[in-house]
Amino acid sequence: MKDNANLTTPSAEFIETQVRGTAAIIRLNRPDVLNAINDQMRQELITAFEWAERTPEIRAIILTGAGKGFCSGGDIGGMRERLDAPQGDVAYNGWKRQKQTHRGVAVIHGCTKPVIAAMNGAAFGLGLDMAMACDFIVAADGAKMSMSFLKRGLVSDGGGMYFLPRRVGLSRAKELILSGRVVVSDEALTLGLVDRVTAPDDLLETCITWAEELTQGSPASVALTKAILDKTFESSDEEVFAQGRQAQAICYTTKEHRASVEAFLNKNSDKG
Repeated sequence: MKDNANLTTPSAEFIETQVRGTAAIIRLNRPDVLNAINDQMRQELITAFEWAERTPEIRAIILTGAGKGFCSGGDIGGMRERLDAPQGDVAYNGWKRQKQTHRGVAVIHGCTKPVIAAMNGAAFGLGLDMAMACDFIVAADGAKMSMSFLKRGLVSDGGGMYFLPRRVGLSRAKELILSGRVVVSDEALTLGLVDRVTAPDDLLETCITWAEELTQGSPASVALTKAILDKTFESSDEEVFAQGRQAQAICYTTKEHRASVEAFLNKNSDKG
């Protein structure tokens, strides 16, 4: 597979973006702290996803980490700042930081293109929340993960309380969140916390190959399907049917649909 040398990827200090075929690889790049998320990294992550979202040559996104870990969670520097900040500023500063965190999670979860988390190592706290915001998770064999928030006197702030029950069921989600215990890749696969486990050396290639399989449909049909499925649990059957009708009407007008129908009709006329 050839890299697309014609695309100019965003320049950033803590986020590395590269292109493999039609997939953008977005890499958290603070390996010395296991890719802990700080404020600048949050903004750079948003910028990278927005670039991939609006670039038509990109059909899928792979989110991974540099070095030995996927993401160890929120940066300890931010926690230290909270301890040192004047009491009256803590809540407001935290509210602003949370807004940025939720923007970052929203661009992952709301992306119109398939997003695969390539979990190359430990994913703790916010790191695991971000992985679950992706459509799929492929974990390297031996990768460890934990909903570690309660061990710091916190609650899951990156969407984990929304995503985890949808992956493993409500009772199991409560157990994983309340215990904060560490789960290794094989158990995570059994629980449904991750979708596939592969050898560490094969991780990126496995994700790139899967991304190709997931993007056979037209961009419009993939985007509309994702948007409807992501709201299925919150929607009634009538709402899903209505959204499906609207999406189908849009798909009828796309060049990909017309081309595939014409190819099908021509193939059958040749047989006649």
